[in-house]
Amino acid sequence: TKEKVTAGDVITIDKATGRISKLGRSFTRSRDYDAMGPQTRFVQCPEGELQKRKEVVHVVSMHEIDVINSRQQGFLALFAGDTGEIKSEVREQIDSKVAEWREEGKATIVPGVLFIDEVHMLDIECFSWLNRALESDVAPVLIIATNRGITRIRGTDYKSPHGIPIDLLDRLLIIPTAAYKEKEVRKILDIRCEEEDVEMTDEARELLTRIAMETSLRYAMHMIMAASLVSSKRRGTEVDVKDIKRVYSLFVDLNRSVQFLMDYQNEFMFNDVGDDEDEEEDADPKGEEKKMDVST
Repeated sequence: TKEKVTAGDVITIDKATGRISKLGRSFTRSRDYDAMGPQTRFVQCPEGELQKRKEVVHVVSMHEIDVINSRQQGFLALFAGDTGEIKSEVREQIDSKVAEWREEGKATIVPGVLFIDEVHMLDIECFSWLNRALESDVAPVLIIATNRGITRIRGTDYKSPHGIPIDLLDRLLIIPTAAYKEKEVRKILDIRCEEEDVEMTDEARELLTRIAMETSLRYAMHMIMAASLVSSKRRGTEVDVKDIKRVYSLFVDLNRSVQFLMDYQNEFMFNDVGDDEDEEEDADPKGEEKKMDVST
């Protein structure tokens, strides 16, 4: 058979389907001189009655059941990935059958988790569907994330917090987020250095933390590996302040990049900067450019 059952193996036979499953090899054959691989598993010989009842629990998703019942070769399509269009009639029949199994105690529904990032990109039709789907008994736990403030809902001319309709926001538990403090940024950078296996001096960590507070945490995290390469090029054992300064001078952050574009906007082939921005700069002569000095 496919299990390659030989004398000395411990097996189970499913009475309903006739399926043979190999549990392992008996301990009484552990001292045999047969060639056995490292994957050989030794188990105790079963005792008591030969015929026993065993409850088998299969964990499947509703989508897998839909695919298997959608066509004649549905089980093969589940592994091939070519599911095609699943008819609504098939879904309704499966939903009714699953509801029947729940009433009989043969099946239990375990709600999943649906995570949607950049949820402000959904339009009003998608939000309407989510509102209706959340009312279902088998609705998953919905977690959405966005980084928008008051913005327009896609597909409408109305503005709403985070670009999400008010009726959907009323159903959500909103998790507030706050800006990282300096100690928290330092801890995150320490963890990142440990993950990337980069040794860094305390002075360099302080400078990197200050850069993260003035620019962005993501920019500072990208500087870690670049500074490590600069340090290895000079045959250094750990990243020093001069390595951070070198990387800071080679790769600019967002604010310096924008300032560079503003200073040399006339040198580029295409420039869409309007005259309104120039008028605002002329109207505010006291406005000073915010720069960061890493020379100290």
